[in-house]
Amino acid sequence: MARALEIAPEVKTALAEGHPVVALESTLISHGLPAPDNLNCAMEAESRVRSGGGVPATIAVIEGTIRVGLDQGGLERLASVIEIAKLSRDDLGSAVARGVTGATTVAATMICARLAGIDVFATGGVGGVHRGWSESMDISADLTELSRTAVTVVCSGAKSILDLPATVEMLETLGVPLVGYRVSELPAFFSAQSGIELRQHIDEIGEMVEIIQARRQLEMGGGEILVVPPPSERALAGDQVRAWIEQALAEAKKQAISGKAVTPFLLRRLSTLSGGETLKTNVALILNNATTATELAVALAG
Repeated sequence: MARALEIAPEVKTALAEGHPVVALESTLISHGLPAPDNLNCAMEAESRVRSGGGVPATIAVIEGTIRVGLDQGGLERLASVIEIAKLSRDDLGSAVARGVTGATTVAATMICARLAGIDVFATGGVGGVHRGWSESMDISADLTELSRTAVTVVCSGAKSILDLPATVEMLETLGVPLVGYRVSELPAFFSAQSGIELRQHIDEIGEMVEIIQARRQLEMGGGEILVVPPPSERALAGDQVRAWIEQALAEAKKQAISGKAVTPFLLRRLSTLSGGETLKTNVALILNNATTATELAVALAG
């Protein structure tokens, strides 16, 4: 594994000295956001982590090597390559074996973060149960990864293009805690409300630290999700977002788009249909989640 895993010197030093480190995924750069927003957002997310007293560790696979912590050149490479693999648990191993360059999804980022010894990971939203799952069985590997890999994911819930009630039920079945940060209702990614009540919620970061530590002491395995709503000034009206989603889903079905191509397609169409508003909200929540994740990492390190 020494050849397959390369930890940036700054990240390695921080981990060795017990300083807070926050993992960041790379699919938002390669697949989630358009240029130049993708690179700008990735750089600003790293800046938010540093401002909060943490060390950022953006994760990707570069020519078969898992890189934990990318320099400016690595970020720019992911942002500029048109065709880049989107890696999850099923193909992470083959990417390493074959020398592939790819961006890591939530599931793959969790695996790599755990290998490096990173406890906290910030992203926009996790994958989940897709609409029409009873026919397609399209369920993100992010959910099962959360049940087996001990990394805490800070996000704005599952992406609202998914079947949110089914996703919540699946997380409960898998034993993954879904904890609201200063909210008692699950955010719907672009919107603050989904209509789904959260059974667990906290008001202070220290409470989340206690939950994480208790779960580790109990050797329960798996990670946790700390959900943070989008910033109030950027949150969109739920009814309008649902209308855009229905239109985008109909277009995806008509064009026979499936698998890993679905989410990037829908996010692009939502940005177009909303006149760029969903893109602005996406960026805002990613940055806000990076800030919250840093607060958590600092508290855990303390």
